[in-house]
Amino acid sequence: MRLYHSPTTPYGRKVMVLLHETGQADEVELVTSGGTPLDPGNQPLDLNPLGKIPALDTGDGTAIYDSRVICRYLDDRAGGTLYPPAPRLWQTLTLEATADGILEAALLMVYESRLRPEDIRFEPWVEGQWSKIARALDALEERWMGHLNDPLDMGQIAVACALGYLDFRHGARNWRDGRAQLSTWYNAFLRRPSMKATEPAG
Repeated sequence: MRLYHSPTTPYGRKVMVLLHETGQADEVELVTSGGTPLDPGNQPLDLNPLGKIPALDTGDGTAIYDSRVICRYLDDRAGGTLYPPAPRLWQTLTLEATADGILEAALLMVYESRLRPEDIRFEPWVEGQWSKIARALDALEERWMGHLNDPLDMGQIAVACALGYLDFRHGARNWRDGRAQLSTWYNAFLRRPSMKATEPAG
């Protein structure tokens, strides 16, 4: 299998953490790819016409893309330990979707500052994205700590990768302020070898 990703993409990190947690990291060849909404760069458009990473070439002519789809595929391949049976499955998927929504808003904030010319940037729009993130973080702090402290599943991995991206690209926002339980959980989760092995740099 070949995984097209970037060392700094949080969606790719989700996949990489799963690979480490399920013992499949050595079975996947990593291919560094990159691009932006303005320029697809060297992203694998033949695998994902949307021009996004991660994208997975399974080696049998099948292309799988979108991190949630890739994670479901790889977890199933490993025996299905990170997506529990229903009814807990719906909580896990909702938690993963919440984390991915945080990432989407955080990435849009980055694109606004990096890709849009300075004279037409719209700061209220940026703050609107952060408001989405803040509401989601508050929900995690207030309603999801029980799930986060349960046995490992994909929802927890997704949340950890989202929080890692906030530290990586939006550290000055200090998402930990007022969220002591979530911060404590994340600090403990960071000690997992899978998180250490996938820490972004650059």
